[in-house]
Amino acid sequence: MAEEKQGCSGASECSRESCEGCPSASGQQKTDLREAANPNSHIRHVIGVVSGKGGVGKSFVTSSLAGIMRRAGYSVGILDADITGPSIPKMFGVHGPAVGNDEGSFPIEAADGTKIMSVNLLLEDEEAPVIWRGPIIAGAVKQFWTDVQWGNVDYLFVDMPPGTGDVPLTVFQSLPVDGVIVVTSPQELVQMIVKKAYNMAEMMHIPVLGVVENYSYVECPNCGEKIYIYGESHIDDVAKELNIPVLGKMPMNREFAQAADAGKICFTDNLYLSAAKEVLEKLD
Repeated sequence: MAEEKQGCSGASECSRESCEGCPSASGQQKTDLREAANPNSHIRHVIGVVSGKGGVGKSFVTSSLAGIMRRAGYSVGILDADITGPSIPKMFGVHGPAVGNDEGSFPIEAADGTKIMSVNLLLEDEEAPVIWRGPIIAGAVKQFWTDVQWGNVDYLFVDMPPGTGDVPLTVFQSLPVDGVIVVTSPQELVQMIVKKAYNMAEMMHIPVLGVVENYSYVECPNCGEKIYIYGESHIDDVAKELNIPVLGKMPMNREFAQAADAGKICFTDNLYLSAAKEVLEKLD
């Protein structure tokens, strides 16, 4: 009887879904919750792009990483797991509806060949809000893995919603994630949030491949001086403390913003993230 009381204190109120990922459930029979990919998907590496909070440019970093690997000759895809705030299709200039057959749906290819699946490619109205509860959102993310025919993909980037909630937990448990890249900005508060994202990945036994700092500075177009709007960066200190590499420090760049707004992000070469390419290639 004593052993039974060591489980969840709220066991009488728990359901199977709510217990998934709970540390108290570690002794239960099923420990591997990973879902099988669609039979027509052959994916070599799955990379999660995460942030502890919103507004740090995570989707832009995801798009840039995909572009870097695509220009290096790899086949790439983006699974847009930010169900309630999808921005990937807009940045790549792709529109639905996605089509499929009896074996599943097909991702839509951008102009550079990047394969994309997002809830916005399934909605009749791209501006319609997605007002779903957590379990439904988590189920949709799983379906983007199990029901989409990705074909041959070297690197599948998963653009996560911000925070450490249902969707990151679902992705970490359901997909064979090779590693995550954390996106942040220079503010002191955000550095604390970085550690939350890092600690979640560590708890789920997912390697953290590195951190990217966005909005690091503004470069004067006349003299080239770097202006640190958010103050001095502390990302190197945080990365050293966590023993992870800094994969890039990106400035505020009007050309990047204009390309994203115009749906032409795939034509923009983000040289600030060149170190990420080396880290990703080492996964082989």
